[in-house]
Amino acid sequence: MATNRENIYIPLEDVESEHCALIVEKGLAQVKGVETHKVELNNRRAAITVDSNETVGEAVKAIKDLGYGVPTVKSAFPVLGMTCASCAGSAESIVKYQPGVVNASVNFATGNLTVEYLPNMTDASTLQKAVQGVGYDLLIEDETKQQETLEAIHEKKFRTLKNKTIWAIILSLPVVIIGMFFMDMPYADPIMWLFSTPVVIWLGRDFFVNAWKQAKHRSANMDTLVALSTGIAYLFSVFNMLFADFWHQRGLHAHVYFEAAAVIIAFILLGKLLEERAKGNTSSAIKKLMGLQPKTVIVVQADGTEKQTAIEDVSAGDVILVKPGEKIAVDGMVISGNSYVDESMLSGEPVPVLKKEKEKVFAGTINQKGSFRFRAVKVGKETMLAHIIKMVQDAQGSKAPVQKLVDRIAGIFVPTVIGIAILTFTLWLILGGENGVVQGLLAAVTVLVIACPCALGLATPTAIMVGVGKGAENGILIKDAESLELAKKVNAIVLDNTG
Repeated sequence: MATNRENIYIPLEDVESEHCALIVEKGLAQVKGVETHKVELNNRRAAITVDSNETVGEAVKAIKDLGYGVPTVKSAFPVLGMTCASCAGSAESIVKYQPGVVNASVNFATGNLTVEYLPNMTDASTLQKAVQGVGYDLLIEDETKQQETLEAIHEKKFRTLKNKTIWAIILSLPVVIIGMFFMDMPYADPIMWLFSTPVVIWLGRDFFVNAWKQAKHRSANMDTLVALSTGIAYLFSVFNMLFADFWHQRGLHAHVYFEAAAVIIAFILLGKLLEERAKGNTSSAIKKLMGLQPKTVIVVQADGTEKQTAIEDVSAGDVILVKPGEKIAVDGMVISGNSYVDESMLSGEPVPVLKKEKEKVFAGTINQKGSFRFRAVKVGKETMLAHIIKMVQDAQGSKAPVQKLVDRIAGIFVPTVIGIAILTFTLWLILGGENGVVQGLLAAVTVLVIACPCALGLATPTAIMVGVGKGAENGILIKDAESLELAKKVNAIVLDNTG
């Protein structure tokens, strides 16, 4: 990674004296990669220069380990425009390179960037511009609107993919039938060209657009492999159709491979469609948890009138009326009335709990027969339900140790495959005799097509999402992916019977 000679300013908490500053300076001196360091006591910050941005995270960790605080912002942003594990690697590396970023991780299955950064050095808009610079985008809307926007984007993408896949299969079928069984029929080549052209140029357009974006940034991903393989097969076939004499004069038959180009795009689109559906299904646990909170509540005004209010507009201190059978919207304290409340989603206890004055109630729990009023204490992100949802999201977005290995492989996978394809073509060209060019081209295209790294980068995070999600649905909260991976070593489980 490139050397960063700019000063990085790390804000400090609880560094109150010269003695504290000296301790922090000694701690920073021991961090490998920190080139210069100075604690500015009056400004409550440490100024450091580092050999790489990854050292910033280690410096922050060193300061925290000494018992001092570093105020950082932890956020999760959906990354738009990713198509494979290599894309996730590109987006992650560009964010990690930004000054002030302490730690960053992109999970391809969830499509989320989890980032911790120093608020005095960078912000969400700066990170968004950096990600846009490599051909992707960040959704940095308010969290309340973010989920709805994401669902709309996902729904639109799924619908578009479904239409493209159906059309690709319909148009590819005649090409396959002619290519396999009726190659000698009159005008076979022009007919196959007619059917395969819309598949490659219209339905497969995104592969070529994304591959070009990656090429502009001197990068490569799965779209590069698909675009190269189908583009080469298509252009080679068009050349053979228009200039068949070129091969005939050399005693060779001018084969066309329109069916290969069309079928590859149809199959890749089908794979993407199934992948998109799988991603939608894995987020069902979060949706179910979010569904526990009602969208509106009845707020009792100062003059005693009742007003229907959106959950986003409820503030701490508001008095809320809960009627029989309604879900409690926010955490609070009962001020009048009493009722039994079903708190099984929190405690696992099936018997409803009696709630009287001065007793706490929690968002997501269900009121039974009575009605009562309570004063909102914790709203929005502060409620216990919001913390549970955040915990599940963090767990689903975390990376298991095995996933870190997979990410490293995915990062070098595409360039390696392209290198193998070029080597394959070269060897056929040298050793393949008079058919060397054609056979080499086919072999190179085959290497590019079968080496799609999507399954490699998607299998582990998808399995983690499903595992954590299923656990949440059944009242089991899994802290992170590493805990899930280590669970295989568990040989005894002790359960406390709440009843």
